Amino acid sequence: MPDIKLSKMVKAGAITYFFDIKETKTKKPYLIITESRFKGEGKERERKTIVLFAESAQEFSKALSEMVAKLN
Repeated sequence: MPDIKLSKMVKAGAITYFFDIKETKTKKPYLIITESRFKGEGKERERKTIVLFAESAQEFSKALSEMVAKLN
């Protein structure tokens, strides 16, 4: 499993988001965004993951920024 080079966590109620930068075997960085959701007492947390490589990061960031701006 690749080592995490940088990590950030955002809590939003019962959901926690993790932003982790890792490297491939060839030292190419990539971003993993994980959503961890609490499903109830005594139950396992549900996890969903998005993997984002550098070549699509700018377009992803632009689309996310545009959509976040629409929330206000």
